[in-house]
Amino acid sequence: MNFTRRFTLAGLLAVLLPVSATVAQVDPLPSWNSGSARQAIVDFVGRVTREGNPDFVPVPERTAVFDNDGTLWCEQPEYFQAAFALDSVKAMAPKHPEWKQQEPFKSFLAGDRTALAEQGEQALLTLVTAAHSGIPTDEFSKSVADWFSTARHPRFNRPYNELVYQPMVELLAYLRVSGFKTFIVSGGGVEFMRVWAEKAYGIPPEQVVGSSGVTQYQLDAAGKPSLLKTAKVQFIDDGPGKPSGINMMIGRRPILAFGNSDGDHQMLQWTMAGSGARFAGLVHHTDEVREYAYDRQSKVGKLDKAWDEARAKGWTIVDMKQDWKTIFREKP
Repeated sequence: MNFTRRFTLAGLLAVLLPVSATVAQVDPLPSWNSGSARQAIVDFVGRVTREGNPDFVPVPERTAVFDNDGTLWCEQPEYFQAAFALDSVKAMAPKHPEWKQQEPFKSFLAGDRTALAEQGEQALLTLVTAAHSGIPTDEFSKSVADWFSTARHPRFNRPYNELVYQPMVELLAYLRVSGFKTFIVSGGGVEFMRVWAEKAYGIPPEQVVGSSGVTQYQLDAAGKPSLLKTAKVQFIDDGPGKPSGINMMIGRRPILAFGNSDGDHQMLQWTMAGSGARFAGLVHHTDEVREYAYDRQSKVGKLDKAWDEARAKGWTIVDMKQDWKTIFREKP
């Protein structure tokens, strides 16, 4: 068969084959292994998007929510926002000589982890608050972007924003192509996440729900307005706060929710309590070689009560070691 004949037949087949046949050949989840978790996702999307199916859900009602830390990107050995905050305190220290005599700054800057640990969670909260307040929102966003350009994860030696889970990025894209609107609903700071979430996940800033502090409108001497981040907490979007955040910021009960820890438990319960087709998923960290393995005893991303309910009620559990061909995106 000569080239002209082959080209003509190829063109004819392209015209005659249904579009659906061509689309069906494209794997929307190439980083997922075949198994019950992948099949549950595909089956659910098929049921809610197929007109005439009893479980069909109109496009405006296809809302999907995802936790961030441990669900969309790595969260070990500490939350990445905490790493940012601690690095920020170190960078700010020269402008605050009084910190050398004030706890918990004194112990932290001296590298005295024992003394710092003895001060409990409140010490860490004080350090994080110092890094997240007293600065205009625009300057804060720039400091986050600058940090991502230089900071490296202690184990993987890669920029923190490269440690996103490739299978979950594919899932987000698959849902959007299927008519879903995807949201982040996280205990992390909303202004911290909005700096990079769109580039990392394709989720725009207005679809990021997170913990937030009070901001104060002000004018400088030249009359230029800005928003100043204050130390006062406005909303904690974690645990039982997640359903409240969804109600307040999204206004629709999601039909699909993904998390990885007990901090996501109430969000998953809230999602599954609605009528019609529902999907709840948990990412279970089981791969100590490619990432980390942890659940009930972990100080970061503890998975205990949500794990028990997921198994009791048949929620979809994604076993990272078994269900994912790859964890992170390949290095650029």
